[in-house]
Amino acid sequence: MNAISSLPQVWQSVWRAPEFKEQLALVTEQCSWTYPQLDHDARMLAGGLRRAGVQPGDYVALALERGPAQVLMLLGCIAAGACPCPLEPRIAAEETARRVQAAGLRWMVHDDENAVCAEMSGLPGGHVLPLNDLQGAAPFWADNPEPEQAALLLFTSGSTGKPKGVLLAHRGLALNAHGVISHTALTSADILLHLMPLHHTNAINNQVFAPLACGATVALADRFRAETLPHVLSHFRPTILTGVPTMYARMLQQKISPDAFARLRLMRCGSAPITPALHREIETFTGCELVVSYGLSEATCTSTMNPPGARRIGTVGTVLAGQQVALLDAAGAPVPPGGEGEICIGGDALMLKYLGHDGDDPVRDGWLHTGDLGRFDAEGYLTITGRIKEVIIRGGENISPKLIEDVLASLPGVAACCVVGQADDDLGEVPVAVIVTDRTASSVDEAALRATVQERLGRIYVPQSVYRCEALPENAVGKIDRKAVAKWVETQRQAAVVL
Repeated sequence: MNAISSLPQVWQSVWRAPEFKEQLALVTEQCSWTYPQLDHDARMLAGGLRRAGVQPGDYVALALERGPAQVLMLLGCIAAGACPCPLEPRIAAEETARRVQAAGLRWMVHDDENAVCAEMSGLPGGHVLPLNDLQGAAPFWADNPEPEQAALLLFTSGSTGKPKGVLLAHRGLALNAHGVISHTALTSADILLHLMPLHHTNAINNQVFAPLACGATVALADRFRAETLPHVLSHFRPTILTGVPTMYARMLQQKISPDAFARLRLMRCGSAPITPALHREIETFTGCELVVSYGLSEATCTSTMNPPGARRIGTVGTVLAGQQVALLDAAGAPVPPGGEGEICIGGDALMLKYLGHDGDDPVRDGWLHTGDLGRFDAEGYLTITGRIKEVIIRGGENISPKLIEDVLASLPGVAACCVVGQADDDLGEVPVAVIVTDRTASSVDEAALRATVQERLGRIYVPQSVYRCEALPENAVGKIDRKAVAKWVETQRQAAVVL
């Protein structure tokens, strides 16, 4: 594909190409769509949105269960010239309403399972659209978008504690797809097995948008469950598999026929750190190389990736075509060759802006400051050497400590709290909470605490453990010393009082 073309332009060209007339674009265990059928259904949904009143540039939240309808609505929104915003399925109503207000969402499409969430979203009734109401409209496809036009809105918790809308442009989506296709030699012969949640940038940009831009087949499996993976692999027989370390670690515990991996030419891993030992074990188990990548939602998706056939364990690979990645020091100057610096990303991959965010802008002087530290070797392979930011990465999910802390601090009996990441063999990291009770509270109900966090934020935010201490350590300027808290948790885990 042409790096400067928009994805809608590329999609129209590919989906209507004579050579792809019988090619499968999207398959599940129950259904399948050829490229002409995918084109038809995306146009019909775009027509339904237009009939309802959605205009080019409108933000459309998608409150849908993971499945083909979610994929088709993503494509239909873009075909309508609108900007889709996929939400986590069955997200708490309070959090949905907050995101609606934070990003200024104007429309919401929902299925039956997410009807209550949509009804309580705070949107006017006429702007909440049941999925079935979009059927039967005249097909539509908007004019080709401008590069700076909004194309996709994703929410990431980041490190400030409040949900932030990351607004991505068509230029970024096209650049990312071009880089991924070039770096992985993705072609129409590939079958990409899709297992990840469809509200994440990797699952959308790299596993839907890119393969559909080159005639490949997206095999959309049900939500990942380790025990069903042997069947899923044998059924779809993919050539490409993408996942996070947790998924691969759980795969190792299953009995899988070597024949299920026979067509596999490439496995990708991202979203969370992976140990060299696990990396090698996965390759031995599958007989296929695993390439590790790196990127952020704020830079569309992937900025670096290990080249297939030349992967280097312990690195996150080389810079994708068209991307700009630099290592800068504290003053914003490039570090010397071989030196360590903050990983910064520039160019057309950068987001347009944050929506609903009142914290610092990570883009300064044209560079997205990731908060990660890294070092390039002589051949251009990037190694992540540390992390400045406080975000906890649980099984590939970014979790803001402050988001959890705000909930805990609002509970009776909690005078102060700090949430840090704790190493976990399965999930990489999990959140744990350290609280200080007020003088009037002899104890805190842990079950009620956990239930409140799950209700307000979701399951992944629930602290794995809750510890109590007399006072939280502070640094010289009176701020909570998170490193000291994390060290205390690690060294006192067995002896600490667990609520």
